[in-house]
Amino acid sequence: MKGLIFFRVLFFVLCALSIHVESRQTFDDQASIENAYINHRQNVQLKDHGKIEKILPDDTQGSRHQKFIVRINANITILIAHNIDIAKRIPDLKEGDTIEFYGEYEWNKKGGVVHWTHRDPSGRHLAGWLKHNGTIYQ
Repeated sequence: MKGLIFFRVLFFVLCALSIHVESRQTFDDQASIENAYINHRQNVQLKDHGKIEKILPDDTQGSRHQKFIVRINANITILIAHNIDIAKRIPDLKEGDTIEFYGEYEWNKKGGVVHWTHRDPSGRHLAGWLKHNGTIYQ
């Protein structure tokens, strides 16, 4: 009886987790990224590429993040915050380089940030990534 209850609870928890992950919207084209930016969207998975406009100092408070600004188009720049406690740091990143990314977008007053550009060690969040010079960092 206890085993049956355990498996029912486990089933419902796994269903809830899969619904949470599947409910995230994925935007794969620039128009949708512009839509997310213009409409101040939160928790939106974005996939795109752009040019590195500015490399910022690492954030060393709490989890360490490699940070840089990416220009998506003439009007939109976003901050990439890449967790380097979980994923490999991009060693040879330079301003002007092209970078591809897939991560979670959060709007803010400066335009927005993309984070979760790495795998989730607990497996509850979609895995993101950065691609630079043919190498994927996640």
